[in-house]
Amino acid sequence: MLSGPPAASVSAEQLLDRFIAASERQRRTLVPQLEQRRDDLLNLIPAALESFDRAGDDWACGFLIQLWLQGSSAEHQQHWWQRHPHGWLQADSAAGLDLLPLQRALAELAFEEADRLTSALLRQLAGAAAERRGYVYYSEVPPMPALDLQSLDRLWVVYSRGRFGFSVQARLLRSCDGRWDRLWPRIGWKQAGLWTRYPGSFTWSLTAPEGHMPLINQLRGVRLMDAVLNHPGLRQRL
Repeated sequence: MLSGPPAASVSAEQLLDRFIAASERQRRTLVPQLEQRRDDLLNLIPAALESFDRAGDDWACGFLIQLWLQGSSAEHQQHWWQRHPHGWLQADSAAGLDLLPLQRALAELAFEEADRLTSALLRQLAGAAAERRGYVYYSEVPPMPALDLQSLDRLWVVYSRGRFGFSVQARLLRSCDGRWDRLWPRIGWKQAGLWTRYPGSFTWSLTAPEGHMPLINQLRGVRLMDAVLNHPGLRQRL
């Protein structure tokens, strides 16, 4: 357990230090307190981010970036992206994809846009035929570069407080004993036996069920999602 006085009675610096040093569970309890004191933390966050690994999976840095962007003026936000032209989080692509739009959408909590971008990136990874038809065949997934799928997953995990991403969905599927019929209601893709209607009935925010995003169309069965979640590059992340 974290020791010390309640967060309301400590300085902004102490609260931020406590958050960074805390366990994942403790961090989640501190999130509302950091949100309440956002204005006090704004000037401290850029320096605090230097303690995080830009190639890592720590969602705390993604949360702090979102907190800073939410509290900053449009001008300061513009300067932020100018200082980080490839995004703050390191996200490489073996296929030469531009992952900045996705990272920016996630950092700005634009989850519906991020989901559309993810679908477009998967089509690009699948090849020109997938881009022309507008969707990916499950047989086009295995050749996808592991690095790209890992980068997509890391972006979703880091900017969702660890709640969304392919690896999160894979972990939840395992907890459902591999039963897809149990997974769908758990992640909010099926309700009362009916598929959740896209896009209006999905929850495009952090209040969505764990594993709710990114979406993969299930109208043609589970083989595509099964291929994605079982890609060697993503299995390494479990």
